[in-house]
Amino acid sequence: MTNSPTPDPVRLARLREALLAAQYTADGCLDLLGPTAYAALARSETVPALRATRGGSPLETLVRLFLLQQPVPRAAAAAALSVEDCLADGWLTEDGDQVRATVDVRPYANEVAGLPSADAWVVSDLGCAVGGAGGIGAGDSSGGVARRDLVLGVGGASTTLANLAVRRSVRSVLDLGTGSGVQALHAARHAQHVTATDLNPRALQFARLTLALSGFENTRTAGGSLFEPVADERFDLIVSNPPFVISPGSRFVYRDGGMAGDDLCRSIVRGAAAHLEPGGYCQLLANWQHVKGEDWHERLAGWVAGTGLDAWVVQRQVQDIAEYAELWLRDGGDHLGRGADYRARYGEWLDAFEAAGVEGVGFGWITLRASGAAEPTVRIEEWPHPVEQPLGPHIEEWFARQDFLRAHDDAALLAARYVLAEEVVQEQVGAPGAEDPEHVILRHNRGMRRATKVDTVGAGFVGACDGSLAAGDIVDAIAHLLGEERVMLRDRVPESLRLLTEQGFVAPVAP
Repeated sequence: MTNSPTPDPVRLARLREALLAAQYTADGCLDLLGPTAYAALARSETVPALRATRGGSPLETLVRLFLLQQPVPRAAAAAALSVEDCLADGWLTEDGDQVRATVDVRPYANEVAGLPSADAWVVSDLGCAVGGAGGIGAGDSSGGVARRDLVLGVGGASTTLANLAVRRSVRSVLDLGTGSGVQALHAARHAQHVTATDLNPRALQFARLTLALSGFENTRTAGGSLFEPVADERFDLIVSNPPFVISPGSRFVYRDGGMAGDDLCRSIVRGAAAHLEPGGYCQLLANWQHVKGEDWHERLAGWVAGTGLDAWVVQRQVQDIAEYAELWLRDGGDHLGRGADYRARYGEWLDAFEAAGVEGVGFGWITLRASGAAEPTVRIEEWPHPVEQPLGPHIEEWFARQDFLRAHDDAALLAARYVLAEEVVQEQVGAPGAEDPEHVILRHNRGMRRATKVDTVGAGFVGACDGSLAAGDIVDAIAHLLGEERVMLRDRVPESLRLLTEQGFVAPVAP
């Protein structure tokens, strides 16, 4: 293993203490840089941060050294950390009377729903914390490393998946395709044991650095493709931010799956059941093809069919093939090269999509659960609207509601009691001055932030859900008030009650 630090455990602990002492943490960097410069870094713009770090304090030196990847005077570095330790372990290299970082060490607020945030650091290749292979200073290589083997740091996909994950106290978690170890960082806080796998040996080394520098010892790494490294092992949670990009060829290990089309994501879905403990979850980000003449809902349902798993698939956006190609060509830095080369590579992407009949590419998340149900629930939907983060607790509640609905026929639904969920509001829509609204909308301000239209019965029913009466008793009272036939209303309500329950507008009360 080359081009990455190989720290001694004692010296590593001293480095962690030095970073904390200088307040080289997510909060410390935000306080130093301010929101404008901090946000600019996420756009691969370093000038505001350079202007904010001209004072020479230990924190400013560390930001310049590890975040902005600038050379700093050796004397300034020595005031912030042990230069000798860092040179010995490979974190730094000498450049005359200055020192340079060999890797990006980025402060990270290791947040887990239900727990306070904890200071951590993500180690990745220089220039690859943001902006992909075309990021800050990547050029044709990063520190002598071939671009295809670069290991990225924290990006938008990483934080999206971290916010989606179900965070229960569990025995074991698998981070499949760990990269620099971001998902393993989160998992190590709520799992007894974490296994991080990757096909790229450099990624495994960086994941070990990330986890060790952040102080975690309940983790292990294993090399290999997909589920190969874990053989017959089972886990309570599997998380994966896989190389899901649908591209011609496999130029970058961190993003290109090396399989035809979207077969890599499909393989993870198909293989998950064999590696989940009963009640366990598998959660991944994915791209999928929109193929001419095929319904994408049916295509994704085919991925799940026969696995025995409950599934909730959410498509967040769709790009046409030109938009998609442009996105990932920019990620690879191709737009910075010669115009003729860029146009030729762009043409390769379009040729590959057209040959496969692909009209667009969807992006979203997939959550699977080993419920053991004889008839698993499979929900595939499009939801491009803003959602609450972290969403993990709401995802877990959604699957719990599926268990409830499966176990209750219409009569049992009406016999149960319900409460109105928190932060549900009612909106009435109609012409100004009209005596009655044209319709009533219930809007949920938590979780998926859904809205649904209800009639007078539905609005009255939800308003009466305080847990004191069975649903059937509320329906009977509404029938009496409206002068409707009680039996007919009881026959009509369960369908809408199922929808209101599934979408979280009302929650069943435990008996």
